Amino acid sequence: MSITNRAPQSHSVAANGLEIYYDEYGSGAPLLLLHGGTLTAHSWQDHAPLFAQHFRVIAPDSRGHGRTHNPTGELSYRLMADDLAAFVQALHLEQPFICGFSDGGQIALEFGMHYPGLAKGLVVCGAFYTFSEGYRAVLHEWGIEGPGQVDFAKVEQNMAGLVEGWKTEHAPLGRPDYWRTLLQSISKMWWTPLDYTTVDFQKITAATQILLGDRDSLIPVEQAVDMYRLIPNAELAILPKADHGGTVYGASGPNPFFVSTVLDFLLRHSAQTAQPAQP
Repeated sequence: MSITNRAPQSHSVAANGLEIYYDEYGSGAPLLLLHGGTLTAHSWQDHAPLFAQHFRVIAPDSRGHGRTHNPTGELSYRLMADDLAAFVQALHLEQPFICGFSDGGQIALEFGMHYPGLAKGLVVCGAFYTFSEGYRAVLHEWGIEGPGQVDFAKVEQNMAGLVEGWKTEHAPLGRPDYWRTLLQSISKMWWTPLDYTTVDFQKITAATQILLGDRDSLIPVEQAVDMYRLIPNAELAILPKADHGGTVYGASGPNPFFVSTVLDFLLRHSAQTAQPAQP
């Protein structure tokens, strides 16, 4: 199968007090890809052409990431869900599909709770509803010690490769050390309890795929099962032999199980909504 539209078109649009930059591939029904925390739209560059064979793929840089500034310096999943809603409206997108990974999955979850009816379907990958011991341990291991408490020497020692990537990916936002500002801001979001309720999950009306790797050290599989049971129109997908990042990214490109599982969900729900009403 040939892959078309590999090179993205880059644009920006004013939304919710930001100039949100995004990459666009393909044509058809809109599909928004939401990247993880400290990543950018660039992290979808190998996935997007695969989805673009069926959809108009739009990958934005979230607030404070990549090319999109963060005037207030604040980050929260609810604030970025508001950004996303304004982004959808600014581009006049009619019920897009939304697929988010990690922080992007949390944003998709919040979007579904607070903007029911605005999305046709949600893929919530690598998201949770409460902190696990594994999650807390990983943050400490990285040097993210608490809200606004970042051990930068530990971060540079333990994640040297990521730090070098951050210096490049976030360079449009200013100084080469902007990654420190981003980690300072994002640490507050990562340590703020989510406090979702059963009612919050029941507000999600869009078809939703809850997706998790079976070896995700941050999120127990049981949390994915709980969310699947609480969301009215949900499906559950557990990918084999996949840790948190490995759920989406394989050793040499996209995890093929992720691509095929998400595409199956999207195409089924596209076909369902595209069928004419019966007399």
